[in-house]
Amino acid sequence: MPVFFVCAGLLGLLGVVLTLQVGRLRGQKRINLGDGGDPEMIAAIRAHGNFVEFTPLLLLLIYMASDFHGFRVTAILSVVLLVARVLHAGGMLGLIPKGRLLGAVLTTLLLLAVSALLVFAGFSLQQY
Repeated sequence: MPVFFVCAGLLGLLGVVLTLQVGRLRGQKRINLGDGGDPEMIAAIRAHGNFVEFTPLLLLLIYMASDFHGFRVTAILSVVLLVARVLHAGGMLGLIPKGRLLGAVLTTLLLLAVSALLVFAGFSLQQY
């Protein structure tokens, strides 16, 4: 479980970085509300928004799956989530070529995999 918590903490720090990036651009470009039609601002807002849309859900699902699938599976899923979100954010901000695509694909596959693991675990549970 330590790998899960380290990855969750690092994802939290990535969230801070993405938040600060939006704030920095707002100040630099003097855009107080919305995106001002600026492509760089739009990308920063979407990078942050996409992070917030997927990361909490996947962290919760991985944490739930850890009760059924043990340390190794939890560690692998956690690291994949971290890599996927770093790739996506880096790609959105123009830092990692093809990062957006790779991150989006990894995130979607991870969502599918963890959801399937939980469905299968749910069917194996005994009702009292």
